[in-house]
Amino acid sequence: MKRFVHGILAAAFAAAAIPAMGQQPPPMPKPGPEHQKLAYFVGHWKTEGDMKPGPMGPGGKFSGTDDCKWLGEFFVTCNTNGSGSMGKISGIGVMGYDGAKKAYTWNGFNSMGENESASGTVDGKTWTYTNENVMGGKTYKGRYTMTEQGPDAYTYKLEMSEDGKNWTTAMEGKSTKVAAK
Repeated sequence: MKRFVHGILAAAFAAAAIPAMGQQPPPMPKPGPEHQKLAYFVGHWKTEGDMKPGPMGPGGKFSGTDDCKWLGEFFVTCNTNGSGSMGKISGIGVMGYDGAKKAYTWNGFNSMGENESASGTVDGKTWTYTNENVMGGKTYKGRYTMTEQGPDAYTYKLEMSEDGKNWTTAMEGKSTKVAAK
């Protein structure tokens, strides 16, 4: 009886596997034009800027570098190192495109313990990402705008709002593509 049950189970598994063996695996996904727009950010960038005093800290000048490269052809990863009025900071970020939501994505983590996620759009040479963060017990809406200034530079501005209507500039500056060291 035991052999009979084992024989039936083996036959059932074999019958289930036969259609699967004849099927072709799904094709590898291919990046679309939205993914290809992310190529702009690939490279070694030098960043300088000014942080305004507020919920993010005391304010002041800051500088840093971003080393950004492709992860496959769908995501751009950036390793960041910088310093400013609050000391040294490092982080990693991943830019991508979510076809289901028809939005660009940003996910970042830094040495200050922050984990940020944002959703973005691009209109011509202007990239705009929005999110919400909690700082000092208050929820703030964020709007980060990058404007391409040619193939090797962009300006950026981070604005914050408690109500989504009145925006205050929290940080602004410029990033310039330079040769990697």
